Amino acid sequence: MNKIISSTGMKLAYAYLNSNPEKNIPKLMDWIDRFDRNNEMESQRKAIRKIIEDKDNNWYKLILSMWSDINTKVRKAFFNNFILNESFIGWPIQEANREKYGCNIPWAILMDPTAACNLKCTGCWAAEYGKNSSMSLEMMDSIVKQGKQLGVYFYLYSGGEPLVRKKDIIALCEKHGDCLFAAFTNGTLIDEDFADEMLRVRNFVPAISIEGFENATDSRRGKGTYQAVIRAMEILKRKKLIFGASLCYTRYNTEVIGSEEFFDFMIDKGVKFAWFFTYMPVGADAVPDLMVTADQREFMYRQIRHFRETKPLFTLDFWNDGEYAAGCIAGGRRYLHINANGDIEPCAFIHYSDSSIYENTILEALQSPLFMQYHMNQPFNDNHLRPCPLLDNPGRLTEMVEVSGAASTDFIKPEDVHSLSCKCVNTAEKWAVTAERLWTESHGCADCVKCGGEARKAAG
Repeated sequence: MNKIISSTGMKLAYAYLNSNPEKNIPKLMDWIDRFDRNNEMESQRKAIRKIIEDKDNNWYKLILSMWSDINTKVRKAFFNNFILNESFIGWPIQEANREKYGCNIPWAILMDPTAACNLKCTGCWAAEYGKNSSMSLEMMDSIVKQGKQLGVYFYLYSGGEPLVRKKDIIALCEKHGDCLFAAFTNGTLIDEDFADEMLRVRNFVPAISIEGFENATDSRRGKGTYQAVIRAMEILKRKKLIFGASLCYTRYNTEVIGSEEFFDFMIDKGVKFAWFFTYMPVGADAVPDLMVTADQREFMYRQIRHFRETKPLFTLDFWNDGEYAAGCIAGGRRYLHINANGDIEPCAFIHYSDSSIYENTILEALQSPLFMQYHMNQPFNDNHLRPCPLLDNPGRLTEMVEVSGAASTDFIKPEDVHSLSCKCVNTAEKWAVTAERLWTESHGCADCVKCGGEARKAAG
């Protein structure tokens, strides 16, 4: 009954908002204030109200752009599937299952429809994965069904290049119209016909990979890739579809990707969100020289936070936003990864597993030794600017893999966890010094263990 009341209330709120967003956004906040009788969302409400009371605020402009720039039916599907189903309906189910089963339950599931890719990017492990590994449509459908039983309504694709499986991806969108599907894609396979299919199903959102401007993108992804990406963005913007950017910052493109010029470029192209990743030396063909320096990672930390205050673009930084997620989100804590071979991995960057989707349910994998190691050990560091058990705390991953008996899932050349961790030791040691300074700067305490976390609580 509570689900029905919540669903009906949110749908009525959206209809009211949709009738005149600029006029009704402030009025809707009055309704939310009355709805939150126990002040459980007081800090969130104050933050939102601060945004909407300032018409020049960048977040207010981003919200309004969803009405000016996005197709009406696509916007409604996004609201229903992501805001209503995933947050208001799915989250309480996830929470109940976390308590019931005593393990992590993900907020999102990432899966690889295929290991095949039409590009061969420098330092990308997908190039090693071979062209023959893929999951059937039936298996991908089973993953979504299992996820929905756990309360998950958000599914992401990676690969390989997921749009090699365009037809199957659209078929899943059709079958599970109550879910939001997204893909990390190189964008080169997005054309007019596929954009029309996106308009038809309304619940698919691409995050297009781009390395910076033309020289940086083509030098890593191949000549002509940048222009193909620009064409894809122009098509999606013209058809009023939601899309974002996926950005891997390396030692050679960080200053460009983090520049105001590039942020303004993305906004002009119609990008609504940008997901930032730093380069990880995973796989036999990894290029450790691409790993960023501590100074470069700090540069991105500061730039992204600065532009969150000034640019109408929603941004996430997979590593540097650990402080907002209280550490690592992998291992099913907020997401898990299923590769094209069916291996259920704790993270897209951690290619070790002790479970297969062909032999285990998702719930069984979440209760497996490897995933329970994540559950018991998270967070891996009291300084949440060092969230990762590999990049930031390399010994922690080694311990978990050895204790759980997990094996390498690399398709071509299994990678010993000690060898992988060794690639990250020097980078981790240097970042630790910077992260300690930044954590003290923002939280007012250099050691949350000694103070019992009081400074962190005071900082919110």
